[in-house]
Amino acid sequence: MNDKVAALINEQINKEFYSAYLYLEFSNYYADAGLEGFENWYRVQAQEERDHAMLFYQYLHNNGKKVTFEAIAKPECVLENNMDPLKLGLEHEQYVTSLINNIYAAAFEDHDFRTMQLLDWFVKEQGEEEKNASDLITKMELYGTDAKGLYMLNSELKARVYAAPSLVL
Repeated sequence: MNDKVAALINEQINKEFYSAYLYLEFSNYYADAGLEGFENWYRVQAQEERDHAMLFYQYLHNNGKKVTFEAIAKPECVLENNMDPLKLGLEHEQYVTSLINNIYAAAFEDHDFRTMQLLDWFVKEQGEEEKNASDLITKMELYGTDAKGLYMLNSELKARVYAAPSLVL
């Protein structure tokens, strides 16, 4: 693995931890709003992001590369209504997709097929993440202004449980 790819993966570790912070901020917003289902959904999402960071961490270590941790920035977002975290979540997932694509491009340029194979999982995962975020927006647009609809959506999201990724490094 060349130094450029290793540096990009190291940066991604820190970005994934930031993603976890951001989703905990969303979870906190929904806790304050009394929407436990949305709170749960984003707490689970935060756990996924921490695990993504740890997958990259382990991959660098497995390849003899040093991991360097940077400070994790405080999420600076204004959340004024129940839709704001959902829209910001989709924007953030699109940003993360662009980061994964940049690492993939660097690995491709270097003919680093092993890293590309790892990133294949993340590319697929990002497709799922963007779809989930988009679906949440659609559901909120359909049901969120109706109290009964919001209650049902909140109940649906409350049932989400964490499932650790099954990726062999």
